Amino acid sequence: MASAAEQMASNLSWGMLGKASDLRQRIFFTIGLLIVYRIGTYVPVPGIDGEQLRAFMAEAGKGIGGMLNLFSGGAISRMGIFALGIMPYISASIIVQLLGTMYGPWMQLRKEGEQGRKKLNQYTRYGTVALAILQGYGIAMSLQGGDLAHTPGFFFVASCVITLVGGTMFLMWLGEQITARGIGNGTSLIIFVGIVAEIPAAIAQFFAQGRSGALSTPVILGVIVMVAAVIAFVVFMERALRKISILYPRRQVGMKVYEGGSSHLPIKVNPAGVIPAIFASSLLLLPTTISTFSGGGTNPVLSWLAANFGHGQPLYLVFFAVMIVFFAYFYTFNVSFKIDDVAENLKNQSASVPGIRPGKKTEEYLEYVVNRILVLGSAYLAAVCLLPEFLIAKAGIPFYFGGTSVLIVVSVTMDTIQQVQSHLLSQQYEALIEKSQLRGRKKPGTKTAPKAPARR
Repeated sequence: MASAAEQMASNLSWGMLGKASDLRQRIFFTIGLLIVYRIGTYVPVPGIDGEQLRAFMAEAGKGIGGMLNLFSGGAISRMGIFALGIMPYISASIIVQLLGTMYGPWMQLRKEGEQGRKKLNQYTRYGTVALAILQGYGIAMSLQGGDLAHTPGFFFVASCVITLVGGTMFLMWLGEQITARGIGNGTSLIIFVGIVAEIPAAIAQFFAQGRSGALSTPVILGVIVMVAAVIAFVVFMERALRKISILYPRRQVGMKVYEGGSSHLPIKVNPAGVIPAIFASSLLLLPTTISTFSGGGTNPVLSWLAANFGHGQPLYLVFFAVMIVFFAYFYTFNVSFKIDDVAENLKNQSASVPGIRPGKKTEEYLEYVVNRILVLGSAYLAAVCLLPEFLIAKAGIPFYFGGTSVLIVVSVTMDTIQQVQSHLLSQQYEALIEKSQLRGRKKPGTKTAPKAPARR
């Protein structure tokens, strides 16, 4: 028999959205900030030669530049003020989280609760500024060296770096505002909107290749089937759960005795969501941003990066798969499912797993289960992200049909819809509580029964 919460969740309808004023405000706030982001991708960096840039990006977009353009929402092809995108912030977050598990003082900060989290967020912002300055300077020098600037010189480099760093910091602020005051995860939504906004142009390019004969009809049909199959597979795996039975003993509170019960602890097959794919992609983009704009023709290291980190290259695929698996485990155990915290909470509630003693034994059991689940979860992420890469490399399919972009779009959509449903469910709970309070009040006009005389 379904619980009361499950029955309420099944009765949710999108018509309730009209009654949830707070949720509507959050949605409009999120949409407004995302529109601001899209407008910013069309504002160019000052001093860029537009004709030369379009000719250059037409050639660079066939390589790793297409990946850069994917995560910047097309801003890098137009060299907009948001050309660096949100990736420096994500890279800084990776570095801070890694150091938070190895560096002593930062490990202590993680244990200090809210204050420690704020301090680590501050370090993340500092790291974002440093990485954005390095990448912005590299792009500015590459643009200047590639004859893409109207007036090369110190002022062009300074204005380009300041503009790009300011754009990245503004995007970081937008993401934090969406997460705090909007709906969904701000960073993921910024990447999601950038991908979705460029999908119509990618579809038009895809069918144009078919009309010109560059792609055969079987290849076009195969890509459509592949995308549909990947979407269905992602939805299935993102909803897959491993349920661990939890027992609650009988307890007495005051004069009342509460019967024991049973429940379950749901663990997703992919607890980290889309974060490992984003983290792995950001690490791949970090060393190749400069090589893309410089062309890699003068520096042997940049030439090697450009040659070996293109889509379909063996080194790229191996590095991508290893990073996805690593971040799937790292993000799960350190952020999304902290085993020690879960075991401690179960112990404090006097709950236990059948046949497992509370405390350390429960923690070891949960670690064993999550490790086994993540073998399947990380393999699923790596397969979804890597298999379409072969088609992209061999058939010249646009990057927007790749596994990473499909995974991001589907996962962020599901997470955002789930948050909307959670808000609607809480609204339904509040309405029921208000009704129960109104029914419990004394109706006007009713007389209370006379009190019995007190005994002396």
